[in-house]
Amino acid sequence: MVSARLHPRTIEAVKERADIVDVVGEHVVLKKKGREFVGICPFHDDSKPSMTVSPAKQFYYCFSCGAGGNSIKFLMEFQRQSFSEVVLDLARRYQLPVETVDGPQQERLKQQLSRRDTLHRVLALAAGWFRSQLKVASGAEALRYLQDKRGLSDATLEQFELGYAPDQWDGLLKHLQQVEGLDPQHLEAAGLVVPRKGGNGFYDRFRHRVMVPIKDRQGRVIGFGGRSLDGTEPKYLNSPETEVFEKGKHLFGLDRAASAIRKDDRAVVVEGYFDVIALHAAGVTNAVASLGTALSSQQITQLCRCCDGKRIVLNFDADGAGVRAANRAIGEVEQLALQGQLELRVLHLPSGKDPDEFLKDHGAGDYRALLDQAPLWLDWQIEQVLEGRDLSKADQFQRSVSALVELLGKLPQSAIRTHYIQQVSERLSGGQGRLALQLEEDLRQQVQGQRWHGRSARHEKSGEASQRERCEAEILRLYLHCPSYRGAIRQELRKRELEDFALQHHRLLWSCLTELEEGNLGSVRLEAISRGDDRGDELADLDLPRLLTDQLLLENSTLVTRLTPLLEPGELQKVALSRPMEQLRGTAAMLERQKSNKRCRHLLEAWAGQRLQTLERCIAVLIDEEREQQQPQTEDMEQRIQAMFDDLNAEALRFQELYYSERRHILHLDQQRCAGYGDGVAPAATDPSAMSA
Repeated sequence: MVSARLHPRTIEAVKERADIVDVVGEHVVLKKKGREFVGICPFHDDSKPSMTVSPAKQFYYCFSCGAGGNSIKFLMEFQRQSFSEVVLDLARRYQLPVETVDGPQQERLKQQLSRRDTLHRVLALAAGWFRSQLKVASGAEALRYLQDKRGLSDATLEQFELGYAPDQWDGLLKHLQQVEGLDPQHLEAAGLVVPRKGGNGFYDRFRHRVMVPIKDRQGRVIGFGGRSLDGTEPKYLNSPETEVFEKGKHLFGLDRAASAIRKDDRAVVVEGYFDVIALHAAGVTNAVASLGTALSSQQITQLCRCCDGKRIVLNFDADGAGVRAANRAIGEVEQLALQGQLELRVLHLPSGKDPDEFLKDHGAGDYRALLDQAPLWLDWQIEQVLEGRDLSKADQFQRSVSALVELLGKLPQSAIRTHYIQQVSERLSGGQGRLALQLEEDLRQQVQGQRWHGRSARHEKSGEASQRERCEAEILRLYLHCPSYRGAIRQELRKRELEDFALQHHRLLWSCLTELEEGNLGSVRLEAISRGDDRGDELADLDLPRLLTDQLLLENSTLVTRLTPLLEPGELQKVALSRPMEQLRGTAAMLERQKSNKRCRHLLEAWAGQRLQTLERCIAVLIDEEREQQQPQTEDMEQRIQAMFDDLNAEALRFQELYYSERRHILHLDQQRCAGYGDGVAPAATDPSAMSA
């Protein structure tokens, strides 16, 4: 955490320079709506775009949870950083001068900011040296590989600044040390060299590899990808993550593709460096690649900022790894796609080829035609479920239905859901109209049960929100003013999954507390305390109310006023603090009970929506079967009736069992809230029929 007091001139310069759409748009997919932008609020469990971002007012506001403020406040809450850290990051991004209240602090901050500039310079010099090595005799093999095997022209080699790392242990190291006068520690920080095991020096990370520079949006080299020329594993070696290179935040080729993505209003995401290079060489210049990791939500957000239509096509390999990568990428953004905030399609090229191979046999026109025909992500996933399955076999049919129900259960109640249920029913029925109608009704019932995930706001009763606010405030008050119990409180919150506070100002307060404690104990130690592996006695040594007040007065004086009741408890609140553990367990149980009650209401609704088959119906079916077979069954009729009843009503019985299980859990929580909590006795089994909803 940065503890320097920033000069007001720096703060004002950052506020003037940081554009609210630019800042929020890096983390939230925004869609233009009139003069403003709208998006899904990241500060609560949002299902519709309730956040509005105003470029004119330089302000964001969520009409659902009330979150709002300027660019700095957004980043503080989203990234859980302090005011000073956010201002410094923005000053670095926009290359603004940083001034502090005193001289020594200002000098240290300047050094911190200049370190990243040094790494960029080191990487740029390395890229230039790699390019030069491609043109000397030792780089002949690499040049032949690029020109003959990859079919790249000299213009493309120059455009992507491709190079070669010689088969030497310290070629780059010597050049940057002796010619450029750079410190080996800077080369290590940039990911270019590796320390020797004995501790006596360094050696080059990349050797005998074709080198592909990776750049950020501003066109600065931030890392490298090296392709082996002699079969050495790994085939592709990437730079490690450094202060300037985080794989999940960057996309290869985006610096060159951004304008083409805007023009075409569509981004194409492929897997490899040479896929991007081959596509750009063929004129498909809106292509980018992930950097050896699954496509992240941050990378997709960057792409969405480049095209108004939010249209993305994933063109990964058709092998198992490529299918898994596509499914992971879909998982990152499926909620945005379901809500219409994003158009996501998946393209698998014929014969399982990657783009580089396809373009060698076909032209860019054929590739663009396939892009235009790429199916929507949900259609593609449905095909993946059904691919290679023999639906005439009962076991494969059942597995297909289960997978499709899980997939369609993600869709909200809408015409789209009806469309896909009908489409899937027709596929499963094999064109038999009568069977398709029966399957459609069965799928609709199963999908209805699959839809709920336990967080729906419509299952929340009036009064529960204010009760939740009081309970959260009580837990935070205990944490601030009962220092010897802080380790136990963290463990209790982790055990009950209550660490994500529902109220915005409570979330921010908990984030500030965590930041203060991590600054003193470290994040690893604090995590061990939360897991229960460490008692965390040192937490009691921190004067959190004072430290918190000092920090908030500097960074967010408005929040101090709102949190005064927590920082300065009244007489009645002090009485409650006299028995911390009883108060904690009762309050935590109340919060957990709210979640269980919501689940119960859903389960009752889902249970009531099931069509129950009666015992009489089961008996009639069995009698008809015996009449058709013209011989009595030797198996006990009562057992057969029960088995058929259980089978026909399996879904309803499942909801019933889940409901009663949740009710038993609520009884246990009620016991925890009363005096019997500490005796460790589980609640007695209760007759479900005696429980009321």
